[in-house]
Amino acid sequence: MEIKSTLTNHSGQVLSVIYKDINSEKDLIDKKITGVHAYCFYENKLIVVYSEKKGYWTPPGGKVEKNEDLESAVIREVKEETNMRVVCQRFIGYQDISEPQGLVSQTRSVCIVEPYGDFISDPDGDITEIKLIEPKDYKKYFDWGEIGDHIMKRALQIKEEMEFKKT
Repeated sequence: MEIKSTLTNHSGQVLSVIYKDINSEKDLIDKKITGVHAYCFYENKLIVVYSEKKGYWTPPGGKVEKNEDLESAVIREVKEETNMRVVCQRFIGYQDISEPQGLVSQTRSVCIVEPYGDFISDPDGDITEIKLIEPKDYKKYFDWGEIGDHIMKRALQIKEEMEFKKT
């Protein structure tokens, strides 16, 4: 599925966004991905993170580091921002955002996670709080419009498939 939309960035600029579903990381071979976001689930709760500096809640994620593969980027970002270990991961989509400085491509994935221990702090200092919420309440924390609704619906379906395969 492909969804075309717009978003308003924190500077008030309206940007064009194209989201596409994928079935695996192999569907990203020709893409220059610069960021990752993971819809992480622990005991049927969705993990969201808050950045006091940025002033908003979001699923965990961030930039892909130089020479880092996408799966490792997700694992690292989830650990840094939540102190949780990725038990199972699947890429489900990506979006291209037409920023003034050029095209920014970010993945979306679903992860089953478990805590290493209590969340203390993000090494980068970006994330100041994490919450485990009911997935149905995600719009109280972030609302990515039609694209976000589609991703959440798909994430919940794939989470169920992943949990079924574990048993």
